[in-house]
Amino acid sequence: MKMTDEMLAQIRTSVRHAKNSRFYQSHFAGVEPDDIKTIDDFRALPFTDKDDLRDAYPLGLCAVPTDEVVRIHSSSGTTGAPVIIPYTRKDVDDWAIMFKRCYETAGITRADRIQITPGYGLWTAGIGFQLGAELLGAMAVPMGPGNTDKQIRMMIDLRTTVFTATSSYALLVAEEIEKRGVKDRICLKKGVIGSERWGPKMRKRIASELGVELYDIYGLTEIYGPGIGINCDRSEGMHLWTDYMYFEIIDPKTLGPVKEGESGEIVITTLQKEGAPLIRYRTHDITREIMDPCSCGSDYPQIAAILGRSDDMVKVKGSIIYPSKVDEFLAGVRDASSEYQIMIDHLNGRDQLTLFFETKIKDGKARRELEKQVAQGFKKSIGILAKIRAVSIGELPRSEKKTTRIFDNRY
Repeated sequence: MKMTDEMLAQIRTSVRHAKNSRFYQSHFAGVEPDDIKTIDDFRALPFTDKDDLRDAYPLGLCAVPTDEVVRIHSSSGTTGAPVIIPYTRKDVDDWAIMFKRCYETAGITRADRIQITPGYGLWTAGIGFQLGAELLGAMAVPMGPGNTDKQIRMMIDLRTTVFTATSSYALLVAEEIEKRGVKDRICLKKGVIGSERWGPKMRKRIASELGVELYDIYGLTEIYGPGIGINCDRSEGMHLWTDYMYFEIIDPKTLGPVKEGESGEIVITTLQKEGAPLIRYRTHDITREIMDPCSCGSDYPQIAAILGRSDDMVKVKGSIIYPSKVDEFLAGVRDASSEYQIMIDHLNGRDQLTLFFETKIKDGKARRELEKQVAQGFKKSIGILAKIRAVSIGELPRSEKKTTRIFDNRY
Protein backbone atom coordinates (compact mmCIF):
# COMPACT_ATOMS: atom_id res chain seq x y z
CA MET A 1 0.00 0.00 0.00
CA LYS A 2 1.39 3.39 -0.98
CA MET A 3 2.17 5.71 1.89
CA THR A 4 1.28 9.39 1.63
CA ASP A 5 2.61 12.26 3.73
CA GLU A 6 -0.81 12.47 5.39
CA MET A 7 -0.63 8.79 6.33
CA LEU A 8 2.89 9.22 7.73
CA ALA A 9 1.54 12.00 9.91
CA GLN A 10 -1.27 9.71 11.11
CA ILE A 11 1.27 6.97 11.86
CA ARG A 12 3.40 9.36 13.90
CA THR A 13 0.33 10.30 15.91
CA SER A 14 -0.57 6.64 16.42
CA VAL A 15 2.97 5.73 17.52
CA ARG A 16 2.98 8.67 19.94
CA HIS A 17 -0.34 7.51 21.41
CA ALA A 18 0.74 3.85 21.53
CA LYS A 19 3.67 4.81 23.74
CA ASN A 20 1.15 5.64 26.47
CA SER A 21 0.79 1.87 26.96
CA ARG A 22 3.13 -0.10 29.18
CA PHE A 23 3.83 -2.52 26.32
CA TYR A 24 4.89 0.06 23.73
CA GLN A 25 6.89 2.08 26.24
CA SER A 26 9.14 -0.97 26.41
CA HIS A 27 8.72 -2.20 22.82
CA PHE A 28 9.49 1.22 21.34
CA ALA A 29 12.13 2.29 23.84
CA GLY A 30 14.31 4.82 22.06
CA VAL A 31 11.78 5.41 19.26
CA GLU A 32 10.86 9.06 18.76
CA PRO A 33 7.65 9.48 16.72
CA ASP A 34 8.89 12.70 15.11
CA ASP A 35 11.83 10.78 13.64
CA ILE A 36 9.45 8.75 11.44
CA LYS A 37 9.73 10.90 8.32
CA THR A 38 9.90 8.30 5.51
CA ILE A 39 8.53 4.86 4.76
CA ASP A 40 12.00 3.45 5.49
CA ASP A 41 11.88 5.02 8.95
CA PHE A 42 8.50 3.35 9.47
CA ARG A 43 9.77 -0.02 8.25
CA ALA A 44 12.62 0.20 10.75
CA LEU A 45 10.09 -0.05 13.60
CA PRO A 46 9.89 -3.50 15.19
CA PHE A 47 6.91 -5.72 14.42
CA THR A 48 4.28 -6.56 16.99
CA ASP A 49 3.19 -10.20 17.20
CA LYS A 50 0.53 -12.16 19.06
CA ASP A 51 3.04 -13.48 21.59
CA ASP A 52 3.82 -9.86 22.48
CA LEU A 53 0.13 -9.30 23.16
CA ARG A 54 -0.06 -12.40 25.35
CA ASP A 55 2.94 -11.15 27.31
CA ALA A 56 1.11 -7.84 27.84
CA TYR A 57 -1.78 -9.62 29.62
CA PRO A 58 -4.01 -8.32 31.08
CA LEU A 59 -3.95 -4.59 30.28
CA GLY A 60 -0.41 -3.88 29.16
CA LEU A 61 -1.71 -2.76 25.75
CA CYS A 62 -4.04 -0.16 27.20
CA ALA A 63 -3.03 3.32 26.01
CA VAL A 64 -5.75 5.28 27.84
CA PRO A 65 -6.78 5.61 31.49
CA THR A 66 -8.84 2.55 32.39
CA ASP A 67 -11.88 4.69 33.21
CA GLU A 68 -12.06 5.46 29.47
CA VAL A 69 -12.34 1.75 28.60
CA VAL A 70 -15.97 0.80 27.91
CA ARG A 71 -15.47 -2.77 26.75
CA ILE A 72 -13.00 -5.66 26.74
CA HIS A 73 -12.68 -8.26 24.01
CA SER A 74 -10.37 -11.24 23.75
CA SER A 75 -9.07 -13.26 20.82
CA SER A 76 -10.35 -16.79 20.27
CA GLY A 77 -7.03 -18.56 20.79
CA THR A 78 -7.13 -21.67 22.98
CA THR A 79 -3.52 -21.76 24.12
CA GLY A 80 -1.36 -19.47 26.22
CA ALA A 81 -2.45 -16.34 28.04
CA PRO A 82 -5.52 -14.64 26.52
CA VAL A 83 -5.04 -11.56 24.38
CA ILE A 84 -7.04 -8.77 26.00
CA ILE A 85 -8.03 -5.79 23.83
CA PRO A 86 -9.57 -2.72 25.54
CA TYR A 87 -11.99 -0.48 23.59
CA THR A 88 -12.91 3.14 24.21
CA ARG A 89 -16.26 4.62 23.23
CA LYS A 90 -14.67 5.97 20.05
CA ASP A 91 -13.22 2.54 19.22
CA VAL A 92 -16.66 0.95 19.48
CA ASP A 93 -18.22 3.71 17.38
CA ASP A 94 -15.48 3.49 14.74
CA TRP A 95 -15.93 -0.27 14.55
CA ALA A 96 -19.67 0.16 14.01
CA ILE A 97 -18.99 2.69 11.22
CA MET A 98 -16.66 0.25 9.47
CA PHE A 99 -19.11 -2.60 9.83
CA LYS A 100 -21.97 -0.50 8.49
CA ARG A 101 -19.73 0.30 5.53
CA CYS A 102 -19.21 -3.45 5.00
CA TYR A 103 -22.95 -4.05 4.88
CA GLU A 104 -23.43 -1.16 2.48
CA THR A 105 -20.61 -2.45 0.25
CA ALA A 106 -22.47 -5.76 0.09
CA GLY A 107 -25.65 -3.95 -0.97
CA ILE A 108 -27.38 -4.54 2.37
CA THR A 109 -29.83 -1.83 3.47
CA ARG A 110 -32.01 -0.93 6.44
CA ALA A 111 -34.83 -2.89 4.79
CA ASP A 112 -32.90 -6.12 5.35
CA ARG A 113 -33.24 -8.55 8.24
CA ILE A 114 -29.84 -9.81 9.37
CA GLN A 115 -29.56 -13.14 11.20
CA ILE A 116 -26.36 -13.18 13.27
CA THR A 117 -24.95 -16.62 14.11
CA PRO A 118 -21.30 -15.92 15.10
CA GLY A 119 -20.62 -16.12 18.84
CA TYR A 120 -21.12 -13.35 21.38
CA GLY A 121 -19.17 -12.65 24.57
CA LEU A 122 -15.45 -11.93 24.70
CA TRP A 123 -15.15 -12.90 21.04
CA THR A 124 -15.69 -9.90 18.76
CA ALA A 125 -17.74 -11.61 16.07
CA GLY A 126 -21.43 -11.55 17.01
CA ILE A 127 -21.50 -8.14 18.62
CA GLY A 128 -19.63 -6.61 15.67
CA PHE A 129 -22.22 -7.88 13.20
CA GLN A 130 -24.93 -6.50 15.48
CA LEU A 131 -23.33 -3.07 15.93
CA GLY A 132 -23.11 -2.58 12.18
CA ALA A 133 -26.69 -3.77 11.62
CA GLU A 134 -28.08 -1.40 14.24
CA LEU A 135 -26.12 1.58 12.91
CA LEU A 136 -27.35 0.72 9.43
CA GLY A 137 -30.91 0.60 10.77
CA ALA A 138 -31.56 -2.98 9.69
CA MET A 139 -33.38 -5.54 11.81
CA ALA A 140 -30.81 -7.59 13.74
CA VAL A 141 -31.71 -11.14 14.76
CA PRO A 142 -28.95 -11.96 17.31
CA MET A 143 -29.15 -15.76 17.36
CA GLY A 144 -25.55 -16.62 18.16
CA PRO A 145 -24.13 -20.03 17.21
CA GLY A 146 -25.76 -23.44 17.25
CA ASN A 147 -29.37 -24.58 17.79
CA THR A 148 -29.88 -25.16 14.08
CA ASP A 149 -33.56 -26.08 14.48
CA LYS A 150 -34.29 -22.66 15.94
CA GLN A 151 -32.01 -20.93 13.43
CA ILE A 152 -34.03 -22.31 10.53
CA ARG A 153 -37.35 -21.61 12.23
CA MET A 154 -36.41 -17.96 12.87
CA MET A 155 -35.06 -17.69 9.33
CA ILE A 156 -38.43 -18.79 7.98
CA ASP A 157 -40.75 -17.00 10.42
CA LEU A 158 -38.86 -13.69 10.46
CA ARG A 159 -38.17 -13.83 6.73
CA THR A 160 -34.43 -13.26 7.21
CA THR A 161 -32.76 -11.79 4.11
CA VAL A 162 -29.09 -11.80 5.25
CA PHE A 163 -27.31 -14.68 6.96
CA THR A 164 -24.01 -14.08 8.78
CA ALA A 165 -21.85 -17.00 9.86
CA THR A 166 -18.58 -18.82 9.69
CA SER A 167 -18.22 -20.84 6.50
CA SER A 168 -18.50 -24.12 8.40
CA TYR A 169 -21.75 -23.18 10.04
CA ALA A 170 -23.14 -21.68 6.86
CA LEU A 171 -22.56 -25.01 5.11
CA LEU A 172 -24.15 -26.96 7.96
CA VAL A 173 -27.25 -24.78 7.86
CA ALA A 174 -27.37 -24.95 4.06
CA GLU A 175 -27.26 -28.73 4.19
CA GLU A 176 -29.97 -28.85 6.86
CA ILE A 177 -32.23 -26.62 4.77
CA GLU A 178 -31.70 -28.89 1.80
CA LYS A 179 -32.29 -32.02 3.88
CA ARG A 180 -35.55 -30.66 5.32
CA GLY A 181 -36.83 -29.52 1.95
CA VAL A 182 -37.64 -25.98 3.14
CA LYS A 183 -35.56 -24.01 0.64
CA ASP A 184 -38.71 -22.57 -0.95
CA ARG A 185 -39.66 -21.05 2.42
CA ILE A 186 -36.33 -19.26 2.86
CA CYS A 187 -36.09 -15.57 1.91
CA LEU A 188 -32.29 -15.22 2.06
CA LYS A 189 -30.61 -13.01 -0.51
CA LYS A 190 -27.10 -12.54 0.84
CA GLY A 191 -24.58 -14.26 3.11
CA VAL A 192 -21.76 -12.50 4.94
CA ILE A 193 -19.14 -15.06 5.87
CA GLY A 194 -16.00 -14.64 7.96
CA SER A 195 -13.68 -15.94 10.67
CA GLU A 196 -12.06 -18.80 8.75
CA ARG A 197 -10.48 -19.57 5.39
CA TRP A 198 -12.74 -21.29 2.89
CA GLY A 199 -12.21 -22.57 -0.62
CA PRO A 200 -14.14 -22.16 -3.85
CA LYS A 201 -15.82 -25.58 -3.55
CA MET A 202 -17.33 -24.75 -0.16
CA ARG A 203 -18.26 -21.28 -1.39
CA LYS A 204 -20.08 -22.72 -4.39
CA ARG A 205 -22.01 -25.22 -2.28
CA ILE A 206 -23.12 -22.63 0.26
CA ALA A 207 -24.18 -20.14 -2.42
CA SER A 208 -26.07 -22.80 -4.34
CA GLU A 209 -27.82 -24.49 -1.41
CA LEU A 210 -28.77 -21.22 0.32
CA GLY A 211 -29.51 -19.42 -2.95
CA VAL A 212 -27.51 -16.33 -1.93
CA GLU A 213 -24.75 -13.98 -3.01
CA LEU A 214 -21.78 -14.45 -0.69
CA TYR A 215 -19.50 -11.77 0.75
CA ASP A 216 -16.21 -12.53 2.49
CA ILE A 217 -15.73 -10.22 5.48
CA TYR A 218 -12.30 -9.69 7.03
CA GLY A 219 -11.08 -8.80 10.46
CA LEU A 220 -9.40 -9.93 13.67
CA THR A 221 -9.97 -9.13 17.32
CA GLU A 222 -6.66 -7.34 17.68
CA ILE A 223 -7.70 -4.87 14.95
CA TYR A 224 -11.28 -4.08 16.11
CA GLY A 225 -12.78 -7.39 14.95
CA PRO A 226 -14.60 -8.47 11.77
CA GLY A 227 -15.58 -5.53 9.61
CA ILE A 228 -12.26 -3.96 8.60
CA GLY A 229 -12.78 -5.14 5.03
CA ILE A 230 -15.16 -6.95 2.68
CA ASN A 231 -15.51 -7.81 -0.99
CA CYS A 232 -17.94 -5.87 -3.15
CA ASP A 233 -20.35 -7.41 -5.65
CA ARG A 234 -17.58 -7.44 -8.29
CA SER A 235 -15.82 -10.07 -6.13
CA GLU A 236 -12.40 -8.96 -7.33
CA GLY A 237 -11.00 -8.79 -3.79
CA MET A 238 -11.68 -7.42 -0.31
CA HIS A 239 -11.68 -3.65 0.16
CA LEU A 240 -9.85 -2.54 3.33
CA TRP A 241 -10.87 0.61 5.21
CA THR A 242 -7.57 2.46 5.01
CA ASP A 243 -8.85 5.55 6.76
CA TYR A 244 -8.63 3.41 9.91
CA MET A 245 -5.52 1.34 9.15
CA TYR A 246 -2.38 1.13 7.08
CA PHE A 247 -1.38 -2.27 5.73
CA GLU A 248 1.83 -3.79 4.39
CA ILE A 249 2.46 -7.12 2.68
CA ILE A 250 5.73 -8.69 3.82
CA ASP A 251 7.68 -11.85 3.08
CA PRO A 252 7.19 -13.90 6.28
CA LYS A 253 10.70 -15.34 5.94
CA THR A 254 12.76 -12.23 5.18
CA LEU A 255 10.29 -9.82 6.86
CA GLY A 256 10.92 -7.36 4.06
CA PRO A 257 8.27 -5.95 1.70
CA VAL A 258 7.21 -8.14 -1.22
CA LYS A 259 7.09 -6.84 -4.78
CA GLU A 260 3.84 -5.21 -5.85
CA GLY A 261 1.10 -7.78 -6.29
CA GLU A 262 3.06 -10.67 -4.77
CA SER A 263 1.65 -12.83 -1.97
CA GLY A 264 2.88 -12.39 1.56
CA GLU A 265 1.76 -11.78 5.11
CA ILE A 266 -0.47 -8.83 5.85
CA VAL A 267 0.81 -6.48 8.56
CA ILE A 268 -1.54 -3.82 9.96
CA THR A 269 -0.97 -0.51 11.75
CA THR A 270 -4.00 1.16 13.30
CA LEU A 271 -4.44 4.87 12.61
CA GLN A 272 -7.29 5.87 14.93
CA LYS A 273 -7.50 3.21 17.63
CA GLU A 274 -7.46 4.59 21.18
CA GLY A 275 -7.75 1.69 23.62
CA ALA A 276 -5.11 -0.60 22.14
CA PRO A 277 -3.34 0.91 19.12
CA LEU A 278 -1.15 -1.58 17.28
CA ILE A 279 1.90 -0.74 15.20
CA ARG A 280 3.11 -3.14 12.49
CA TYR A 281 1.01 -6.02 13.79
CA ARG A 282 1.76 -9.34 12.10
CA THR A 283 -1.56 -11.00 11.34
CA HIS A 284 0.08 -14.10 9.80
CA ASP A 285 -2.67 -14.09 7.17
CA ILE A 286 -1.34 -14.72 3.67
CA THR A 287 -2.73 -12.61 0.83
CA ARG A 288 -1.64 -10.14 -1.83
CA GLU A 289 -2.54 -6.58 -2.68
CA ILE A 290 -4.60 -6.18 -5.84
CA MET A 291 -2.89 -3.35 -7.64
CA ASP A 292 -5.56 -2.45 -10.22
CA PRO A 293 -8.45 -0.23 -9.09
CA CYS A 294 -11.69 -2.11 -8.51
CA SER A 295 -14.21 -1.85 -11.32
CA CYS A 296 -16.83 -0.88 -8.71
CA GLY A 297 -15.19 2.56 -8.52
CA SER A 298 -14.24 2.43 -4.82
CA ASP A 299 -11.04 4.21 -3.84
CA TYR A 300 -10.37 1.74 -1.03
CA PRO A 301 -7.55 -0.67 -1.97
CA GLN A 302 -8.11 -4.40 -2.15
CA ILE A 303 -6.45 -7.57 -0.99
CA ALA A 304 -7.11 -11.02 -2.44
CA ALA A 305 -8.90 -13.71 -0.46
CA ILE A 306 -6.85 -15.05 2.45
CA LEU A 307 -4.85 -18.06 1.27
CA GLY A 308 -3.87 -19.40 4.67
CA ARG A 309 -1.55 -18.51 7.51
CA SER A 310 2.18 -18.18 7.72
CA ASP A 311 2.26 -19.90 11.11
CA ASP A 312 0.68 -23.17 9.98
CA MET A 313 -2.48 -22.86 12.05
CA VAL A 314 -5.81 -24.60 11.37
CA LYS A 315 -9.20 -23.99 12.94
CA VAL A 316 -11.53 -26.91 13.66
CA LYS A 317 -14.89 -26.66 15.47
CA GLY A 318 -13.97 -23.16 16.58
CA SER A 319 -10.65 -24.22 18.14
CA ILE A 320 -7.25 -23.19 16.84
CA ILE A 321 -4.75 -26.03 16.39
CA TYR A 322 -1.01 -25.49 16.11
CA PRO A 323 1.22 -28.45 15.15
CA SER A 324 3.64 -27.39 17.89
CA LYS A 325 0.93 -27.86 20.52
CA VAL A 326 0.20 -31.37 19.25
CA ASP A 327 3.94 -32.10 19.46
CA GLU A 328 3.98 -30.90 23.07
CA PHE A 329 0.89 -32.92 23.95
CA LEU A 330 2.16 -36.20 22.51
CA ALA A 331 5.54 -35.66 24.18
CA GLY A 332 3.70 -36.07 27.48
CA VAL A 333 2.01 -39.33 26.49
CA ARG A 334 4.23 -42.15 27.72
CA ASP A 335 3.55 -44.78 25.04
CA ALA A 336 3.13 -42.48 22.03
CA SER A 337 5.98 -41.85 19.63
CA SER A 338 6.75 -38.43 18.17
CA GLU A 339 5.29 -39.32 14.76
CA TYR A 340 1.69 -38.38 14.08
CA GLN A 341 -0.65 -37.26 11.35
CA ILE A 342 -3.90 -35.29 11.49
CA MET A 343 -6.66 -35.67 8.94
CA ILE A 344 -9.43 -33.06 8.92
CA ASP A 345 -12.61 -33.81 6.97
CA HIS A 346 -16.08 -32.37 6.65
CA LEU A 347 -18.52 -35.26 6.93
CA ASN A 348 -22.29 -35.25 7.41
CA GLY A 349 -22.30 -31.50 7.88
CA ARG A 350 -19.66 -31.45 10.60
CA ASP A 351 -15.91 -31.08 10.86
CA GLN A 352 -14.15 -34.25 11.98
CA LEU A 353 -10.53 -34.52 13.12
CA THR A 354 -8.68 -37.85 13.21
CA LEU A 355 -5.33 -38.11 14.96
CA PHE A 356 -3.08 -41.00 13.92
CA PHE A 357 -0.09 -41.62 16.18
CA GLU A 358 2.54 -44.31 16.35
CA THR A 359 3.12 -46.58 19.32
CA LYS A 360 5.19 -49.67 20.17
CA ILE A 361 2.19 -51.27 21.86
CA LYS A 362 0.94 -54.23 19.80
CA ASP A 363 -1.76 -55.71 22.02
CA GLY A 364 -5.21 -54.68 20.73
CA LYS A 365 -6.82 -54.14 24.14
CA ALA A 366 -3.87 -52.09 25.39
CA ARG A 367 -3.98 -49.97 22.21
CA ARG A 368 -7.67 -49.22 22.72
CA GLU A 369 -6.96 -48.11 26.27
CA LEU A 370 -4.15 -45.87 25.02
CA GLU A 371 -6.46 -44.39 22.34
CA LYS A 372 -9.01 -43.57 25.05
CA GLN A 373 -6.30 -41.91 27.16
CA VAL A 374 -5.05 -39.87 24.18
CA ALA A 375 -8.60 -38.82 23.25
CA GLN A 376 -9.21 -37.46 26.76
CA GLY A 377 -5.86 -35.68 26.85
CA PHE A 378 -6.31 -34.23 23.35
CA LYS A 379 -9.70 -32.79 24.30
CA LYS A 380 -8.23 -31.24 27.45
CA SER A 381 -5.03 -29.90 25.87
CA ILE A 382 -6.15 -28.94 22.36
CA GLY A 383 -9.80 -28.21 23.04
CA ILE A 384 -11.73 -30.49 20.69
CA LEU A 385 -12.99 -34.07 20.59
CA ALA A 386 -11.04 -36.10 18.04
CA LYS A 387 -11.06 -39.62 16.66
CA ILE A 388 -7.87 -41.34 17.75
CA ARG A 389 -6.13 -44.14 15.85
CA ALA A 390 -2.97 -45.81 17.17
CA VAL A 391 -0.73 -47.36 14.48
CA SER A 392 2.54 -49.29 14.55
CA ILE A 393 5.94 -47.67 14.46
CA GLY A 394 6.93 -46.89 10.88
CA GLU A 395 3.37 -47.10 9.55
CA LEU A 396 3.06 -43.37 8.92
CA PRO A 397 4.93 -41.95 5.88
CA ARG A 398 8.37 -40.44 6.36
CA SER A 399 9.96 -37.51 4.54
CA GLU A 400 13.52 -36.42 4.01
CA LYS A 401 12.33 -32.84 4.17
CA LYS A 402 9.80 -31.26 6.49
CA THR A 403 7.03 -33.76 7.26
CA THR A 404 3.49 -32.73 6.46
CA ARG A 405 1.51 -33.52 9.58
CA ILE A 406 -1.85 -31.84 9.00
CA PHE A 407 -4.02 -32.66 5.98
CA ASP A 408 -7.09 -30.43 5.72
CA ASN A 409 -9.52 -32.10 3.32
CA ARG A 410 -12.42 -29.69 3.84
CA TYR A 411 -11.55 -27.40 0.94
